[in-house]
Amino acid sequence: MLTGEGRLLRAYDGEFIADVDYKLYEESGEMGMGKWWGELILSDSKRVTDGDGYLIELRDARKGRCSLRKRVNRAVMGIPPRYFYHMAGVGTLI
Repeated sequence: MLTGEGRLLRAYDGEFIADVDYKLYEESGEMGMGKWWGELILSDSKRVTDGDGYLIELRDARKGRCSLRKRVNRAVMGIPPRYFYHMAGVGTLI
């Protein structure tokens, strides 16, 4: 497991969306090679739509394309609420 602070970007143009706190897990192979997945919480109270089309930039500057899915049953305390997202990696972390 790898944890840290990173950034969420739009995949098609690299535009910054929000800072995130993440937990990253590997499913097979070395980290960054094969399947990877994790959880993230946006630092700001922004909402993002479910689906692919995102890049996550990790604290070590590696980036990877991912899809997000909001976990309805787990909101982080705050007003307005910040949501917890499951992310699934697409391809390798570079």
